[in-house]
Amino acid sequence: MQRNLIQQIQPPSEPQRPISRWLPTGTGEGGRTLAVLGIILITLLGTASVLAANGGIESLRQSGKAFASVAGKVSPSVVNIQTEGGAGLAGTDQAPSALPFNHPMPYGEDFFERFFGDRHPGLPKREAPRSKRQLVGQGSGFIFSPKSGMPADKTYILTNNHVVENAAKIRVKLRDGREFEATITGRDPRSDIAIIEIPTGGLPPLPLADSSGLDIGEWVIAVGNPFGLSHTVTVGVVSATGRTSLGINDYEDFIQTDAAINPGNSGGPLINLDAEVVGMNTAIVSRNGGYMGVGFAIPSNLLGAVADQLIQAGEVTRGYLGILIQPLTPELAQSFGLGQAQGILVAQVTPGSPAAAAGLRQGDVIIGHQGETVTDVGAFRNRIALTPPGGQARIGILRNGQTLEVPVTIGTLTEEALPTSGPSQGQALEADALGLKVQTLTPQLAEQFDVAVGEGVVVTTVKPGSVAAQAGIEPGTLILQVNQQPVKDAASFKQAIEHSPDKRALLLLRKGSRQQFLVLNWR
Repeated sequence: MQRNLIQQIQPPSEPQRPISRWLPTGTGEGGRTLAVLGIILITLLGTASVLAANGGIESLRQSGKAFASVAGKVSPSVVNIQTEGGAGLAGTDQAPSALPFNHPMPYGEDFFERFFGDRHPGLPKREAPRSKRQLVGQGSGFIFSPKSGMPADKTYILTNNHVVENAAKIRVKLRDGREFEATITGRDPRSDIAIIEIPTGGLPPLPLADSSGLDIGEWVIAVGNPFGLSHTVTVGVVSATGRTSLGINDYEDFIQTDAAINPGNSGGPLINLDAEVVGMNTAIVSRNGGYMGVGFAIPSNLLGAVADQLIQAGEVTRGYLGILIQPLTPELAQSFGLGQAQGILVAQVTPGSPAAAAGLRQGDVIIGHQGETVTDVGAFRNRIALTPPGGQARIGILRNGQTLEVPVTIGTLTEEALPTSGPSQGQALEADALGLKVQTLTPQLAEQFDVAVGEGVVVTTVKPGSVAAQAGIEPGTLILQVNQQPVKDAASFKQAIEHSPDKRALLLLRKGSRQQFLVLNWR
């Protein structure tokens, strides 16, 4: 009886339709065959969809395990570096545009103040900063084995120079919790590379990869101690390679990455998926001192070359050519009558230098080095610096429309060979319509600028916002040439400017001991 009642309250069911109604129609056995094939196809498609979803998840899972495996391999070789020093410890007060990662204390001194306020109950009132105090710096490093091998009684650690350069005391903390006091083996401020050592052996070093084979878009892993948080691992890709002329170091060839790196990551390794070091984290671009997706690492090839010299000699010996160079802009290329802006421009040749002995001239355009194309000032400078003194270099140049190859014997870079700043001239005169005013060199001025009378004119005034000011010309700058013709006095300078075609002039400037070409337009 109950069964019948149940049947009565159920809605009437639609008569069952054959599957063939939703499949290709046919008659007889053919129609039934198509129906069966349709059922099989639907089943296979459903199965493939499930397998594809599972396969995607499995692929992500495997990627995660790969990153975890690399992190597990390299973490024992990454160290936390703490430094103590007097006021002014390097890395404690950095500019936000190109910020090394050392930081005096995790999260900053005003952390509690920002989150809890000055008068939060239970928090001690912060004392006003003293004029002199001991500062604590945080950084990272990694165990490194030189070509000669790791000694049995000590361990070498690679880090940034700015982490340790002013430190009175350096402590290294290992992954297993052990701590050691470290000493500096050698420092190279020009590349921001340093080697420190601790009195224990048997620790696992990280191998250096060949950074020249690094591809843009390749996965990399940053390991370090951001904000003092030990052995933090972040993952990203190589955003660019060969970044130079950033103004961070004297010698630059940075790897750019979007792997998250922050204050305290300085000196930590940038790792590939083979658990090899491809770079050392050194600087970030940031508006607020934290991660904004742009970080820079010193490539492993430069690390190895500098580190081996620091361990063997305690200092770095660099090759010296004796020229000042600048980028060849399209405007400069046009002024020199070149079809395209390819190469770099020789702005000055130092008398008595290897370049002068080889016959290189001011105005030459360098287009090759050892058979390889030259397009970047920083990259060419690095190549020369890494050439052992006494070594030979073949320099390809463009001169007066001709392609030449000049053999050069590389010299040794010394402090005396580096350009220095010269005196300035502050006499104020009324600015002219071009935005700058020049003065003929008197014997006193010529002596002050270490030139002869008739060798150029001195800029005395630059009008703010003028074409000259926008081009970066400053009072005290010498103008030696206009359109590749020597300038002897203020009158010849004015005449040369007035006769410049299309109100466009190619100037050769000198500031201190540095010379540079500059195109000035006043249309």
